Parts: sequence; structure tokens; C-alpha cells
Amino acid sequence: MMPSIYDLKPKFQSLLKPIEVFLEKNEITPNQVTLIAVFISFIGGGLLYLAKFKPILFLIIPLILFIRMALNALDGMLAKTTNMCTKSGELLNELGDILSDSFLYFPLVFHFETSFLLQTLIWLSVLLAIINEFTGLLAKLLSGIRAYDGPMGKSDRAFFIGIYCIILYFYPQIKEISSYIFSLLLFLLIISTFKRARKAVL
Repeated sequence: MMPSIYDLKPKFQSLLKPIEVFLEKNEITPNQVTLIAVFISFIGGGLLYLAKFKPILFLIIPLILFIRMALNALDGMLAKTTNMCTKSGELLNELGDILSDSFLYFPLVFHFETSFLLQTLIWLSVLLAIINEFTGLLAKLLSGIRAYDGPMGKSDRAFFIGIYCIILYFYPQIKEISSYIFSLLLFLLIISTFKRARKAVL
């Protein structure tokens, strides 16, 4: 079984417990947390685009990605604690993940306007990330269990892009090998999607 950052979720959730308690005391709903995560992802995408002109903004992207993942964990924790697990909330959560991925990763296209290959690889990465999440949902529809298999699930993508942005700021020359980097991302996304599809039918 290939490892995934998702495997660290229980430990991550335990660290977030005090924040969950705070949100519950202040009557913040899981859906509100989900919407905040989408909004922050939208802001993050804007900052990633602006990093084309102010590279220092690349260093903010990993923080945005971390906050988004924390909020993604918190909305589920809050829903279970407050018994607010609803179909509408689940729908909003899944749509929010797809929107957040699109907002956060698509702006990388604008950093490679002279490379059709790289733009295509980034487009395909965003598209396959959406398909990957959709396949995880299909697994739940067919087997009753939502599939989160890696090695390039939601958390892994956030870690991957966060590290890439840090390196891009300190070592801009990485652009010269970015076609290989995003080819690797695509390959790992294909493996993840295949594993989730298998789980759906087995």
C-alpha cells in the first residue's frame, strides 16, 4: 500500500481539537467552515497568480494550503461533534474540495505562458485532481465507503504544490525541469485514481 499524508489525519485532528471546541462554543457551523475554506482557496489562487509579479508571495501559498487543509478537517470534525452531518453538508464539502483545488492550482498556468507543454500538464493535473475526487465519491456510491487512497490525494497535492512553491521562490531555475515535476504529479494522480476505482468495484 502506497503511503499518503492522509494517513496522518487522526494525529492532525487531535492537534486541531482545541480549535474545534472554540468553533463549537461560538456556534460556527460545519458549512460555514467549508465556505471559509473555499474563500481562502480563492484568495490563495489570486496570490499564486500575483506571485508572477511579486515572487515573495510564493512563500504564502504553503500557509494558505495548510489553513485550507486544517479547515477541511475541522468541518468534518465539527459535523460529527455537533451531530450536523447532513446530505447538503456533504455535497457542499465535496463541491468545495473541487472548487478549492481549481482555485489553488490552476493559476500556475500563468507562470508558464511560453510553454504549451507545461500549461497542458497543469491543466491535466487540475482536471485529473477533480476526476480523482469524483472517483473517491463513486467508491462511496458503489461500496458505501469514501475512498481517499493516495499517493496523490488532496493532502498530498497540497504538500506537493506547497513544497514546489517554496522551491520556486528560492530556486527559480526549477522552472526548467517543471515539465518532469508535473509529469510526476500526473503519474501519481493516475495511480491514485486507479486505486480508488479498484476500491469502488471490489
